Amino acid sequence: MRLVTQLVAVVAVAFLGSMATGALQGNAIGTLVAGLAAAALMIFVYARVVRWTERRAPAEVAARTAPGALARGLLIGAGMFGLVVLNFALVGLYRVEGLGSVEGAVALIGFMAAAAVWEELVFRGILFRIAEKRIGTWWAMGLTALLFGLMHLANQDASLWGAIAIAIEAGLMLAAAYVATRNLWVPIGVHFGWNYAGAGIFSTVISGNGANQGLLDSVISGPALITGGDFGPEASPNAVLIGLLVTAGFLWLARRRGNLVPRRRRAQAAETVMVAE
Repeated sequence: MRLVTQLVAVVAVAFLGSMATGALQGNAIGTLVAGLAAAALMIFVYARVVRWTERRAPAEVAARTAPGALARGLLIGAGMFGLVVLNFALVGLYRVEGLGSVEGAVALIGFMAAAAVWEELVFRGILFRIAEKRIGTWWAMGLTALLFGLMHLANQDASLWGAIAIAIEAGLMLAAAYVATRNLWVPIGVHFGWNYAGAGIFSTVISGNGANQGLLDSVISGPALITGGDFGPEASPNAVLIGLLVTAGFLWLARRRGNLVPRRRRAQAAETVMVAE
């Protein structure tokens, strides 16, 4: 019941936020303010509903940890996408033709902030966190990554491979970021950094959602199997490999910190053996 309550509360605010940003499309400052306000309200509602349904303080979104964790996540996410673009540029698949749209880049801050927050609260803050307690880290990662990929099939230029790539490079990686830190600010920062770098700076397609007008007027050319085609660079082998490497890094950190949760049945069996001994 708590899962449903939390989902309904966050998704309701996300829906209202999307309507507000949609109504302000074409107004850069309005979209910026509406997106940031929606993101803040979603976090507030998540914290309140978790406190109410679970009778605990939501430490995963504690305000005192936000600045540093968000900054670290943002640098990781932006750095990852920057590396994807750099690899393309080195082999002639990405080129900059001039300056793009400052207004577009400003509006995308609000839009991408709201998108990153609602997806992280729903997929990592609610679905993954609650599932992990029942089925353990590994199964919860696989399940929520699958759901995350399937969600992206609804996008404008979605493809099966694009959804699979998103599930691998983002669904697994963002869950691993949460497991390593037990903090939602880090995956929120990574998610925003990745999306904003791709759309707001390099002006590439993000997750098959159509062209973006960011700071740079750019062109990606080459075989769709290499560049990701209409789905964007996230469907490229380049992005999948980088995502997997970062996932491995987060999981190494999670294991070192003792943050991996075993399946409940396995954990109970281990406790039984210890008692018997």
